[in-house]
Amino acid sequence: MSLPASDIILDRMMSLHPKVIDLTLDRVHRLLAGLGHPERSLPPVIHIAGTNGKGSTQAMIRAGLEAQGLRVHAYTSPHLARFHERIRLAGELISEPALAALLDECLEANGPDPITFFEITTCAAFLAFARTPADCTLLEVGLGGRLDATNVVDEPRLTIITPVSIDHQQFLGETLPEIAGEKAGILKRRIPCVVGPQEAAALEVIEARAARLGVPLLAHGQQWQVWEERGRMIFQDESGLLDLPLPNLPGPHQIQNAGAALMALRHLGAPEPACEAAVTRADWPARMQRLRRGPLPESAPGIELWLDGGHNPAGGEAVAATLARMPPRTTHLICGMLNTKDVAGYMRPLASHAARLHAVDIPGEKNTLPADETRAAAEAIGLAASTAPSVADALAGIARQDPAARVLICGSLYLAGTILRENG
Repeated sequence: MSLPASDIILDRMMSLHPKVIDLTLDRVHRLLAGLGHPERSLPPVIHIAGTNGKGSTQAMIRAGLEAQGLRVHAYTSPHLARFHERIRLAGELISEPALAALLDECLEANGPDPITFFEITTCAAFLAFARTPADCTLLEVGLGGRLDATNVVDEPRLTIITPVSIDHQQFLGETLPEIAGEKAGILKRRIPCVVGPQEAAALEVIEARAARLGVPLLAHGQQWQVWEERGRMIFQDESGLLDLPLPNLPGPHQIQNAGAALMALRHLGAPEPACEAAVTRADWPARMQRLRRGPLPESAPGIELWLDGGHNPAGGEAVAATLARMPPRTTHLICGMLNTKDVAGYMRPLASHAARLHAVDIPGEKNTLPADETRAAAEAIGLAASTAPSVADALAGIARQDPAARVLICGSLYLAGTILRENG
């Protein structure tokens, strides 16, 4: 079967720059100028940065806006199963013909000049957003913020910084304040910013930059609060209190993500029904997603099968907190990770919630951490571990020995994407 035209063009784009990641805005500004500056014609922009929770927060905001009948563009990365997931036009994933045409146009405008894959595809998204009528544009930062390709909109309607933690140190800095400084690079003069829960060292950096730019902050613990009470979620800001259902996205960490989304929606004037829709209608794959249908769960019908793409220490803590609240059941992890991640930091919170870790390579990923090294990292923190040739083999082995177990496939969004593609 022949590849879609967009896949062929995307493969060509991968060769335009020797580095996958090279943080600077010069190449983006050059290409956007060649395309007629589509970034200046976007529907009102909400720009979202942070280490964890960006995608979930964006999904909740989108659900709340669309519940009001608004048309919403959304840009996110990375994709899981298909590149088209990154670009949502007025509520719908971009079509194959539209994507192929846009990519071709961007390739022609760029010519032989070097540009990274993320930069040129971000320019393609801006072109699509500028040409399609909508009421709002949700932009998720790819990496960092200050030098991210999305950070070219001079006057967004609102910015958001979700929780900042240690990740991508080779690009963003070794310390939490350094990383927070990169995330705070999306702040724009006098444009309000919603700030999710932060460690003190990160919040101090964000507040200092906001003060220099005259940015009004809407910060967790100051301008808004959110908590769980008697099986409900309570949100309070200066406009009053909302008593809402718990988020439909699983995990206690989603309450904090929902709080940031609600603060954004309230700032934008959303009514209470839209706020409720934000927490009850949001959909975000591979974030503690229950797999019920498809070849994988059908191969082990007694297994309770979950999928999560978290991959840093904060992600491990969020998954551990979610597992802690589930009904007791023997839990196995099937884990594949990248060799750029803090593997022990991710696994450590999970160790007390799992009976065993089954290490796998991430199929087709050149930066996969070999399964033997993943196993060794698990054993080093006291978690019983073994290796398996594949996720399917690991699952089959678990099902033979413990047919009523809970199994979580975890460790990387790239592994999650492989599972979603193979599972239909």
